Amino acid sequence: MEWVWIILGIILCIVGIIGSLLPLLPGPPIAYVGILLQLFRNPDPFETKTYWIFAGVVVLSLVLDYLIPIWGTKKFGGTKYGAWGCTIGFLAAFWIGPWGVIIGPFVGAFVGELIGGQEAHKSLKAALGPFVGFLLGSFLKIVVCFFMLYWIIASI
Repeated sequence: MEWVWIILGIILCIVGIIGSLLPLLPGPPIAYVGILLQLFRNPDPFETKTYWIFAGVVVLSLVLDYLIPIWGTKKFGGTKYGAWGCTIGFLAAFWIGPWGVIIGPFVGAFVGELIGGQEAHKSLKAALGPFVGFLLGSFLKIVVCFFMLYWIIASI
């Protein structure tokens, strides 16, 4: 029965890795469920603090996933108009799918900067920030999911 929990945990970590790139699947929380399933193994391979540390890392990765595109907008010369546009664009286009998650923040930041009075070329530069932020956020989530997958495999 122990192998059932191991295999389910590995599958959920792989789904978590895929979900780190797709906006409709929350990657790290799914992978964390794979870690939690290891509680049913006999004997439990992890200490209690390991579960709490992974829970904290998952929450932190989710928070950063929303904050990094806003930070990217500001880092690339954006203003608060671009940051708000990035957030609104993300929320508006989230439902479109993977392309919406990429295009929404970009377009939102660009339009926000134009509304804020920036010139088009400065607005375009500021709009690249959310795209870079999206890539960084996705990379972070993938690393977190791979790390959880590694822990499950290493516990065998």
